[in-house]
Amino acid sequence: MGKGWVGLIILASITSLPELMVGISSSAIVESADLAVGDILGSCAFNLGILAMLDAFVPKHKPLFGLASQNNILAAGLSIILMGMVGMALYLPAEIVIITGIGLASVSFIIIYFFSVWLIYKFGSQKEVTQLELPLQQEYKEKPPLETKLLPFIVFALIITIAAILLPFFTSRIADDMGLDKTFAGTLFLAISTSLPEISVSIAAVKIGAIDLAVGNLLGSNLFNILILAIDDFFYTKGYLLKDASDVNILSCLATIIMTAIAIIGLTYRLETKRYWLAWDALLIFGIYIVNAIALYILTL
Repeated sequence: MGKGWVGLIILASITSLPELMVGISSSAIVESADLAVGDILGSCAFNLGILAMLDAFVPKHKPLFGLASQNNILAAGLSIILMGMVGMALYLPAEIVIITGIGLASVSFIIIYFFSVWLIYKFGSQKEVTQLELPLQQEYKEKPPLETKLLPFIVFALIITIAAILLPFFTSRIADDMGLDKTFAGTLFLAISTSLPEISVSIAAVKIGAIDLAVGNLLGSNLFNILILAIDDFFYTKGYLLKDASDVNILSCLATIIMTAIAIIGLTYRLETKRYWLAWDALLIFGIYIVNAIALYILTL
């Protein structure tokens, strides 16, 4: 399978396990819609911030988006559609109920996510996946048996899952002790904590030259995060998750859409070199993430 598709679907699903477990814990146990929604939307924004910072780890003054495959544009475009739907669901005054406890928005997220997976797979199978050739990649020419990779993969996935269950409790206490709004705490503290696997995996992928694996992991995580939002809604018994969450979360939706659009421009324009530490597209994305974090803090004071 191409590294781009593996990053978009398989790796993104595993590195998003903290968001899944934190979301379920926030919804079902802590019963905080703001923590659950803030974590997901904050993680989506932070993933794009990571994507921007990865530009600094690409060698030879090459821009990240100039090396990544244009196949990633499809995933980015699909994530904009899903993020726009989340913003719409947050803005609308009432949920369209299918059956008690389940709204139309959550069902739509699930349908569109699996359609996106199918579409990305079909599109990716028709294209060659590109990656940066680095000397370090020579170590990976010989492929050991698949079975030797599956066991550690499963073990580390379980470790991530168990650790993530405890995070909402600590975040809720930090927010109460510091007098912070739970939307801001979820968007910043919880989102950064649950995105640590994405940071580690993406930097490692860039260092071995698997650019599409890194970009696909982060864009795929944003797609998977919206599926998690739908799952969280099923576990939230106090009402409807997106209706009980603060409207301030719409700001994170808009910021993520803008950041993703800039990534699409970068993947399309494809700079051949960069003069500074970060290319202009990566710098813009990171700047918008910082502005979003500051604006959320001010609005939730």
